[in-house]
Amino acid sequence: MSIRFPRVRRGVIAVAVGAGLALSVAGCSGGDGEDGKAKTSASASKGSGSDPSVQEGTDEPLAELKGEDGLILKLTSAQRDAGGFVTVSGELKNDGDEPARVSVRAAGDETEIIRHGTSLGGAALVDSTGKKRYYVLRDTDGRPLTTTNMPRIKAGASIPVFMQFPAPPASTTEVTFQLPTFASATISISG
Repeated sequence: MSIRFPRVRRGVIAVAVGAGLALSVAGCSGGDGEDGKAKTSASASKGSGSDPSVQEGTDEPLAELKGEDGLILKLTSAQRDAGGFVTVSGELKNDGDEPARVSVRAAGDETEIIRHGTSLGGAALVDSTGKKRYYVLRDTDGRPLTTTNMPRIKAGASIPVFMQFPAPPASTTEVTFQLPTFASATISISG
């Protein structure tokens, strides 16, 4: 009997936790109204012509930067998180007729980053108001916190990319994104 009791108690706890999670998910989902239509928030715009933000599901990029050999970097989000970081995400597309590879110059000129292979480690966010430049973060082994070891990109193909930076002050919402061999662009930070 003493062997079976812990199993029963674990089963009851698992059912209770599962039910609690199910209720939490249902409560956070917004649910449907009584008529079967999804509820809308009071802050939703009523067709007044305001543009949706990236979080609302638009495919509108923050910026498109042209690089060498027909490469185009499309930045789709720059999200500030609670840990004090900004993660810039997007995709790198080969718009040329031949397979292309990201230039080794995109990794920057710091030997610690270069020794970890092809990356976007040379990227920087420039806060012109605060007069500061924020470089791609590195882990404890010196590897850049960005997409690394990118393959050759076939003509017309694209790959997802990301870069993580220290966050500028909360009052800074626009920065200039720079990456060697690509054009620069002003992007908005959300979050």
